[in-house]
Amino acid sequence: MLQDDALKAIPLWINGHAFLTVTPIFREVRNPINGAVLRRVPLCGYDEVQVAIAAAQAALGSWAGMPEKARVFLLSAVGDALAHYGAHFAALVSEESGKDSSLSDIEVDRSVALLRSAAAGNCTGVVAVIGDSTSPLLESLLFAVPALAAGATVVARPSPEVPSTLFALAELIGRCGLPDGVFNIVYGDDVVADILRASGDVSAHFP
Repeated sequence: MLQDDALKAIPLWINGHAFLTVTPIFREVRNPINGAVLRRVPLCGYDEVQVAIAAAQAALGSWAGMPEKARVFLLSAVGDALAHYGAHFAALVSEESGKDSSLSDIEVDRSVALLRSAAAGNCTGVVAVIGDSTSPLLESLLFAVPALAAGATVVARPSPEVPSTLFALAELIGRCGLPDGVFNIVYGDDVVADILRASGDVSAHFP
């Protein structure tokens, strides 16, 4: 039974790889249509957030020092990879958010287009992206992609209700050659979001 529970838990993503942590509280991720428990996510605290921020800071030099065209090229490659696995991502969106499959397809398609046409914003440093439960993939990418294209690194906190699409995206990001630590994920409720927003090591947060 313990082994089965462990298999359902989604790890954090820090410094380019799955990051396992021991937290006292896990949250169940449920299908909102039928109530089925799909998996679990750890509710992080201050320590895990600081590890993620440190990884993002360590990656800043190599990422920001890369020519903008090179960053945009890598983000476009992530878009191509997302398109290849589009059906899988759309299924994750529907499974955790309850969206109709056609709306999930649209969300993935818009995310692909955003990555393939990445344009730099005006962010620098470490940026925090606080996701919501309505558009688990696109909403975070609307903030993360311009920041990444500009040379910022990201610590994302997806809604704990819909965490899987961003974790799957992080795996694609790792495969597409972005430096370790450029994109990191922590899980948690409003406490974690507030820690990110209040951190003096985070230069901007969205929203």
